[in-house]
Amino acid sequence: MSRLQVVSGKGGTGKTTVAAALALALATEGKRTLLVEVEGRQGIAQLFETEALPYEERKIAVAPGGGEVYALAIDPELALLDYLQMFYKLGSAGRALKKLGAIDFATTIAPGLRDVLLTGKACEAVRRKERSGRFTYDYVVMDAPPTGRITRFLNVNDEVAGLAKIGPIHNQAQAVMRVLKSPETAVHLVTLLEEMPVQETADGIAELRSARLPVGRIIVNMVRPEVLDETDLELVRTATRSTVARSLSSAGLGGARRGGRAERLVDPLLTQADEYAERYALEHEQRAVLAELGLPLHELPLFAEGMDLAGLYALARELREQGVS
Repeated sequence: MSRLQVVSGKGGTGKTTVAAALALALATEGKRTLLVEVEGRQGIAQLFETEALPYEERKIAVAPGGGEVYALAIDPELALLDYLQMFYKLGSAGRALKKLGAIDFATTIAPGLRDVLLTGKACEAVRRKERSGRFTYDYVVMDAPPTGRITRFLNVNDEVAGLAKIGPIHNQAQAVMRVLKSPETAVHLVTLLEEMPVQETADGIAELRSARLPVGRIIVNMVRPEVLDETDLELVRTATRSTVARSLSSAGLGGARRGGRAERLVDPLLTQADEYAERYALEHEQRAVLAELGLPLHELPLFAEGMDLAGLYALARELREQGVS
């Protein structure tokens, strides 16, 4: 599997949750994974029920089998200080620039530079090795920006074209693109079985392919359990009100007399069944759209009580069982 796993998706699809679960799944059996956040929302810290992440790599979880998950919240300003020290040896002068607000100014007027710094930090972690020659991290998982701007975010070479034709910034962008457009990288899209997220996923995949960025998998999140199948729904569509009332009575839900409890339950029950049938048809329609995109497709269940740390480990187990490891 590719060593840099980029996770994107429409807002509200749970891409941060999926990225965190993926990091846990990849760390299973003794592997070491770095989970990177680039949007400054501290969503990873909330999921792992830990304090806000600093600009340093910190171990936040142990995966089944003894693997480790580290996390890093990349701060563009601090990443630029690293960059200035690495290429220009500015040291304390770079810190002085930060105090003067010059760094914030630079990343604001040149957003392409900001993306180079964010992606560059992740790519550096992918390439980093120990003295023994072993990679520091087996996998790097990036919780990336939403689908609407993921291609522009990753296509940093184009972003900096107007900033620098030569020199360290240009060279850094080229080095980043060599990683992002190689088999070392896979960009996964998270969606829901709803029309708008699915359409945005299809559009995002088309844009990524057009930019020659490597698309990985589609992960459908928050899938509700299938309560009724096609046979059950056909019975609901053909059953009369009296038949339903008699069935409720035989199940002990009120007497069969007219106006009794069983009869009063019929209309709400049929309304609920109609709503379920409509959702069932929509979800199957969206599955068909996703299947036509020609990518591996995975589904993760909805946790009705909300997501907590135990749920995160359960999602990681689901991903492993579905072959995402």
